[in-house]
Amino acid sequence: MTSETKGTVGIIGLGIMGSAYAKNLLDAGFGVVGTDVADEAMATLAGQGGTPVGSAREVAEAADILLLALPSVKALEAVTKEIAEALRPGAVVCEMGTLPIDAKEACRAALEAEGADVLDCPVSGTGAQAAKRDLSIYASGEEAAFRKVEAAFAGFARDVRYCGAFGTGMKLKYIANLLVTIHNLSTAEALLLAERAGLDLNLVYDAIRPGAGGSRMFDVRAPMMIEERYEPATMKMDIYIKDLQLIMDFAREMRSPTPLMAASLPFYFAALAEGRGKEDTASLFAVLKGMTGARGKDGSKGD
Repeated sequence: MTSETKGTVGIIGLGIMGSAYAKNLLDAGFGVVGTDVADEAMATLAGQGGTPVGSAREVAEAADILLLALPSVKALEAVTKEIAEALRPGAVVCEMGTLPIDAKEACRAALEAEGADVLDCPVSGTGAQAAKRDLSIYASGEEAAFRKVEAAFAGFARDVRYCGAFGTGMKLKYIANLLVTIHNLSTAEALLLAERAGLDLNLVYDAIRPGAGGSRMFDVRAPMMIEERYEPATMKMDIYIKDLQLIMDFAREMRSPTPLMAASLPFYFAALAEGRGKEDTASLFAVLKGMTGARGKDGSKGD
C-alpha cells in the first residue's frame, strides 16, 4: 500500500518516542507530517521521508489522525490551545504521553468541543523498543474512534489494545511503570552482586534472561548496564522522575501500599544528584556501583 491509501498521520513532538513513531509509520507506508521545537528533530523527520512543518496548527490542518507525544502538562495545554480551531472534521487526537489523567481530560474537553475525538493512549516501552516497533499501546476512550486509528497504531507498536473508558489507559501505564521502576533497580542490584562475585556479566545476562528471574527490563537495560553505556538515553532520568511522582500520587489516591516502589525512589533521586539527569535510567547501576567505592568504566566514582 502507498501512503496515499493508508493516509497521513500527524505527530506533534518528535523526541525519542515521536521520532520512532514517525520512522516506523513511514516504513509501514503512511505519510507523516510533524513538528517539534528542536531543529534537529525536524531535520531527522525530513531525512526519514516525512514532512516537517513549522507549527502544531499546521500539523492539525494536514492530518485526520494526530499523535501528541509531549513531555509535560504545560506543553499539552499549549498544543491543545493551538490546534483547537485548526482540526479537520472528524479528526482523532491521540494523547500518547505519561501525564496526569485530569490534564488529558482537559485536553479532551477542549478538543471535543471543536468536533474532534480524543483518546488517552499512553505507550509502554523504551526508546530502544520504540525504534524496533516493540511497544504496547493502552488506548482508552470511544471505541469507534479507536477503530479509526488502530491500523496506524499497528504501524509503530507490537501490541495495540483497546482498554475501555477514557483514562483507563493511563491507569494501566501507572501500573506498568511501577513495575518498570522496580525492575530497573532490581536489574542493577543483581548485576552488581554478580560483578562483585567475580562472574562474567555477559554469562549472567545469557543465563538469567530466559529463566524465572528474567524480565523485559532485564532484557532491555542489562546490556546497557554491562557496557556502562547510558547515553544516548532510551529514557532520560530527569524525565522519568516525573513518572515516579505520578505513580506515587495515583497509589496515594487509591490508598494502595507500594513498599517496593517507595524503596526504589531514593536511588533515582541519587542519580539526579550525581548529575545523571540526561542519562538513561540504566545508570542506576552506576549509582549502586558508586556506593561500593568502585569506579565505572569512565572513571567516575560515587561520593
